[in-house]
Amino acid sequence: MQTEPHTLQCFEVWGGNDAVDRAVSVPGLDAWVLSKPHAGDALGGDIHYLSSCATGRIGRVLLADVSGHGLRVSEIAIRLRELMRRYINFVDHTRLVRTLNEEFAAIATPGMFATAAVITWWAPAGELDITSAGHPPALIYRHAAGTWSTLEMPEAAPLMPHEASELHDAPLGVLSTTQYQRMQVQLAPGDMVLLYSDALIEATRPAAAPTTARDELGIAGLLAAANAEAQSPPGEFVARLFARVHGACQVDDDVTLLLLRRSETTVEKSGPAQGLLASFRIAREALRDWTRGKAAALPEARTDNILGAWVDRLNRRK
Repeated sequence: MQTEPHTLQCFEVWGGNDAVDRAVSVPGLDAWVLSKPHAGDALGGDIHYLSSCATGRIGRVLLADVSGHGLRVSEIAIRLRELMRRYINFVDHTRLVRTLNEEFAAIATPGMFATAAVITWWAPAGELDITSAGHPPALIYRHAAGTWSTLEMPEAAPLMPHEASELHDAPLGVLSTTQYQRMQVQLAPGDMVLLYSDALIEATRPAAAPTTARDELGIAGLLAAANAEAQSPPGEFVARLFARVHGACQVDDDVTLLLLRRSETTVEKSGPAQGLLASFRIAREALRDWTRGKAAALPEARTDNILGAWVDRLNRRK
């Protein structure tokens, strides 16, 4: 892994579906990405992206596990990058996830789907919003306790009669009208969240005897492996966790591990200078998008999102 993290610039979307072992950072949040396409391929079916908004207050993370490989997945990765950029200045990622689902259903081949996890980092409050589209549950590390645990999404609210044809939190591409929930998680400095593709929990242990079926590692097994590496430095954790699983199990698919940690660096406070700079960046990028015939990455119309760039107290969540 490169020792110097790649610091995302405003309006930058970084990632793809290629092999990578890299440290990345946005204001207040450090990330480590390890992605290994199966059988040493250059490109795989796992897609990862991280982005930073016009002011650096909104960091976004996407991990999608697509049912397939090859050129079609690369085409989907390009489209997902475009959507990540279109909503890069949105605090609430609900619209992004709905659009991801609709677009995936439109461009995917029959029977093709993807599980996905979408995270929004709101730097002024140190909060993560998490949405899962059929993706395995994230793991969370609380620095004060020194242990990893499973971060379970809340149960979906009961469907109303007029919603009988809708699903909650289904994989992308299954049904275009799927509804998606968000869960808010407060992170203290040193707390971490781990996203991963299902190849890890579907990795199989050797059979106890020739007549015994191989069993999958499962979430409990991955959690045990994470706690065995709980004292590893964050920059080495994902590689050590993968090595531990790979050394004990057979992994038969693309693998991606994406570790997020709240850093102890102070997030720059908002003010007139930041507000003016953000306005300039947004206007400049909107003009570029217009000349290219693309949808502009305009900010979401919210007080904290727009006025919060000028007045810091307006960034506080209610």
